[in-house]
Amino acid sequence: MLTIHAPAVGDAVVVEGSVVAAVGPYESLAAAYPAARVRRWPGRLSPGLVAPDGVELLERAYHPDPREADTLGTDPILSPSFPVDDVRRGGSARRGVQRMLARGVVAVMGESRSRVVGEAVRRSGLLVVSDPDLPPLAAGGPARFAVFDEGGVCVATVVDGRLVYRAR
Repeated sequence: MLTIHAPAVGDAVVVEGSVVAAVGPYESLAAAYPAARVRRWPGRLSPGLVAPDGVELLERAYHPDPREADTLGTDPILSPSFPVDDVRRGGSARRGVQRMLARGVVAVMGESRSRVVGEAVRRSGLLVVSDPDLPPLAAGGPARFAVFDEGGVCVATVVDGRLVYRAR
């Protein structure tokens, strides 16, 4: 399905599957792709962010389950003092990935040493990169970007053409 992501500022992007089909002014894209669904966003589209320490943070920190909030709180716990087996680590990594997506992260640097953390990163669609610079959005490139409002707050994250985070 074709989707036009139309920000309030700057160029819009047409996404077809996992690829950027076109980039340009909204009016031009709407005329060229009249059957496309349109998603309007406040702010500006960006290639998204790279978390240079993302994998390390997922491996080292414990992201509490909401059911643990009364005893552990809701903030990540760096170097937890309690045992974290693979089941807990996998859940923690998935919650940590969701936090990253909510901040506009579309890629992390570094390979995971933990099988469950690596699986959480892979299944989320986050790109694993060695360079912190992502290419600009361009036709034929991957549909991997974030939308930030005028205050710099992430309002949406798209990974491989899928809307994986949307602010409420």
